[in-house]
Amino acid sequence: MSYFRITLMRSGIGLPLKTQGVLKALGLRKRMTTVYHPVSPSVAGQIMRIKELVDIKEVDRALTKDQMRASRRPDKGYYLEQRAGQAMGTYE
Repeated sequence: MSYFRITLMRSGIGLPLKTQGVLKALGLRKRMTTVYHPVSPSVAGQIMRIKELVDIKEVDRALTKDQMRASRRPDKGYYLEQRAGQAMGTYE
């Protein structure tokens, strides 16, 4: 089953109430938030109403909040070869 990954890129402030209602119905409250909805004609119609405000990708599976957070987390950037005391021979 495929999903739409919808990210709100631009705010709906100042737009007609109908457009703001579509954002609310999709669960998009703040900028840069991401929601997943199954691919269906009704969701596609809602996306067409707000296509200028969002970024859409079709993905195979929906991610949980924890999985999205882990995917954004950068690598540590370093690794330990050995402890400092072991390198000098004083640590056992």
